[in-house]
Amino acid sequence: MKDSLKPCASARFSYRVPADKTVPNLYPEAEEFKEMPTVFATGFMVGLMEWTCMKVLAPHHDTGEGSLGVHIDVTHLAATVPGQTVTVEAECTKVQGRRVCFKVKAHDGIDLIGEGHHERIIVPWSKFVSRVNEKAKKARVSPIARLEGKGDGRD
Repeated sequence: MKDSLKPCASARFSYRVPADKTVPNLYPEAEEFKEMPTVFATGFMVGLMEWTCMKVLAPHHDTGEGSLGVHIDVTHLAATVPGQTVTVEAECTKVQGRRVCFKVKAHDGIDLIGEGHHERIIVPWSKFVSRVNEKAKKARVSPIARLEGKGDGRD
């Protein structure tokens, strides 16, 4: 990771919520989710918060690096319907070695819909892919050949 990343680095990202990012679509095979209202799912909100934090980090990665979410502590305060635009703000609050902490909040133009904290770890993709492939081998499932677009040291 480049030493250019400092606390207060931030990003703002807006996303129009499509119908397929609602609770019934979170796990389509789950009857419990199918019975719920068609509103923006907490799981998708968390993903949007992570995405925004990745946008903060992107300019500070060295070649072959990326980040993994390792902790999330957020509240989901209000429902958002498909068609509304959610804007997420992420601000770096601490850089501690490879660990980066963020304050996140999301608003749908009417309500604050979520807020909290998120942590990410900066990793070399080749090392991560290698570990995942070893785990896949132990689990006797198909390994991932590489992480799309990130390389794994074999490029």
